[in-house]
Amino acid sequence: MIEYLPRLLDPLLDELLRELPAVLVVGPRATGKTTTAARHAATIVQLDRPAQAAPFEADADAALRELDAPVLLDEWQVVPSVLGAVKRAVDSDRRPGRFLLTGSVRADIDAETWPATGRVVRVDMYPLTVAEQVGSGTRPLVDRLMHGEALSLAGDPPDLRGYVDVALQGGFPEVALGLSPRARERWLDSYVDQLLTRDALNLESGRDPQRLGRFFEAYALNSAGLVEDKTIYDAAGINRKTAVAYVQLLKNLLVIDELPSWTSNRLKRLVRSPKRYLVDSALLGGVLGVDGPAVLRDGDLLGRLLDTFVVAQLRAEATAAEARPRMFHLRQEDGRHEVDIVAEIRGGGVIGIEVKAASAPTADSARHLAWLRDHLGDTFIAGVVLHTGPATYSLGEKLVAAPICTLWS
Repeated sequence: MIEYLPRLLDPLLDELLRELPAVLVVGPRATGKTTTAARHAATIVQLDRPAQAAPFEADADAALRELDAPVLLDEWQVVPSVLGAVKRAVDSDRRPGRFLLTGSVRADIDAETWPATGRVVRVDMYPLTVAEQVGSGTRPLVDRLMHGEALSLAGDPPDLRGYVDVALQGGFPEVALGLSPRARERWLDSYVDQLLTRDALNLESGRDPQRLGRFFEAYALNSAGLVEDKTIYDAAGINRKTAVAYVQLLKNLLVIDELPSWTSNRLKRLVRSPKRYLVDSALLGGVLGVDGPAVLRDGDLLGRLLDTFVVAQLRAEATAAEARPRMFHLRQEDGRHEVDIVAEIRGGGVIGIEVKAASAPTADSARHLAWLRDHLGDTFIAGVVLHTGPATYSLGEKLVAAPICTLWS
């Protein structure tokens, strides 16, 4: 039996439940939401089990009254009426630490009719970071940069092949914690298949799994990219209307995400399109059916995999980071300057991050970060070029090169 690995969200959940009556944890399937939430609950109700769901389908208000708090309502979306019961329970008694809800669907949460506004606080949960997997206790990168801490390493960093293997392993607990490469490939194949043939149809019936699969593959090929929408839906053999519906469906299933374009009145002619990402880099291997050697033979795919991997780490860190960063990308319309990740932290400071599949980046590798620094002045806190080499060193004022494994080591 695998020992529980503490998650970045554990301290945050403890803190919120001491002060708030209800907390909702939302994330993709198989990210460990139930396992983590259960450690904070006195009573667990798994609503995707018919026997446990039946009392809530009959009379959710009465069913809730019989349970010891904190109550975990797992997969709440199976019995959506439970939200109304939680709302009424919180309205009548706002004692903290009463309810935990977990779910794998975003659609109902984003709907205007969401009944829990002001009663339930939402927390996003993502697959395991490498820091969580190895138990390093490393603080989020943006927090270290915000406080001006030096970026240092403990132990030997991976080589390029090692980074590719870590990225293809990803953060789904089932595959990240001990499966062989062959078993991992089978698990990811099954995850993608069930996502397209079961979860998607449960959320939105009538969709063609084969066409959705082609679109998902085209999307994966462009993870960490800014390609035109038409390029993707033409590659999938579908029209724009269908593509828009597929994007929303995959967003609702929490397996794709976007970095919005960052804007500033100090900078002109910036591209407004979002940058697309799979939510976990393991999915890129699962959808495309590629392994380490195949990635290393394709420079474009290598760059996309590493970028997707780093963004997945930062996205998961952001949920618990002191800096409360909002992440964007930046690109000028003429392509003269672009920054992979722009993290805007509370208080308005900006951190720029570049991801390079290179072992010894030079000052030229940080020229876009230097341009951003010079335009923003004191608002620019730090810029870092994350790379695949072993060394950390300065690339100029407020600019540093650091190995990707600085994220967890």
